[in-house]
Amino acid sequence: MSPAVDVLIPTYHRPAALAVTLASLAAQDMADWRAIISDQSRHPSDTCTGEVAAVLRVLRLHGHSVKVHRHLPRRGMAEQRQFLLDRAEAPYALFLDDDCFLEPFVLGLMLRVIRHERCGFVGSAVIGLSYVDDVRPHEQAVELWQGPVEPEVVEPGLTAWERWPLHNAANLYHVQQRLGATPEHPLRYKVAWVGGCVLYDTQKLRDVGGYGFWQELGPHHSGEDVLAQLRVMARYGGCGIMPSGVYHQELPTTIPDRRQDAPKVLTVQP
Repeated sequence: MSPAVDVLIPTYHRPAALAVTLASLAAQDMADWRAIISDQSRHPSDTCTGEVAAVLRVLRLHGHSVKVHRHLPRRGMAEQRQFLLDRAEAPYALFLDDDCFLEPFVLGLMLRVIRHERCGFVGSAVIGLSYVDDVRPHEQAVELWQGPVEPEVVEPGLTAWERWPLHNAANLYHVQQRLGATPEHPLRYKVAWVGGCVLYDTQKLRDVGGYGFWQELGPHHSGEDVLAQLRVMARYGGCGIMPSGVYHQELPTTIPDRRQDAPKVLTVQP
């Protein structure tokens, strides 16, 4: 029997960060999940370090299935995400970057919200705690969902696209503190997109083509997660949730070449 959630993790040459991410999964209050990892590091030993192996043993000890796939050659992040999506069997798929840390309530809260809203995705945006003392009121505009989450078209050039600064630095942390959001009383808000930690209704993501657009991009691209969210949001709706409870490890990007930005070179409507 499939679990409620498949946690899908793409990774590349980040064993220490991956170990931290997996350790935070081990501490989740909600236990009905399994993990699938797509490793595109050059050599297996680059990822299967002692730290990663130790956490994988703990996860399996507690009954979580964890599958690690060596997936080469590299054809870009969209193809890697599609590879993971093709292996998902659960009704919900959490795309989780390999450099995040999740508080124990995160997975359970995301699952409750998406089941209640029946929308395409919910996201817990990553917070950079090194900016916790950097308060930026000019970047903290937020639009809360007052009713059910509904489909909306968001794309570059539209007013809704300008929601993105809310996810800069520690802006979301400051806003959720000010609004008093708690795991028991979460708030849903409108997004341009969410990076790092997004829970999809698996079938709804597949309905819009998933990341199959990878074949329309070169191997060096970015924004593939954004484009997939925009397509899901246009048909099924999506939202961010507060409190986020997800923190960025603030490491250098593994995708320095961003000349092809998917939502700016491909259309939102597939």
